[in-house]
Amino acid sequence: MYFHRLRDLREDRDLNQTKIAALLHTSQTVYSRYERGYQTIPVEHLLILADFYDVSVDYILGRTNVRELQK
Repeated sequence: MYFHRLRDLREDRDLNQTKIAALLHTSQTVYSRYERGYQTIPVEHLLILADFYDVSVDYILGRTNVRELQK
């Protein structure tokens, strides 16, 4: 379910999978598996991506449709 949000967030910033994989210190292949839902994304990577995109982990996981962080 969350893989669609991962792709959407990345594409909204005009980034490719290789750049996001570098941010996560992983390979493009592994990151691609996250987006396609073939591999579970580690919590550490979720937290990095939530901070990078300035959204909640719940948004990435599809538990909420509120994109902006409540500050």
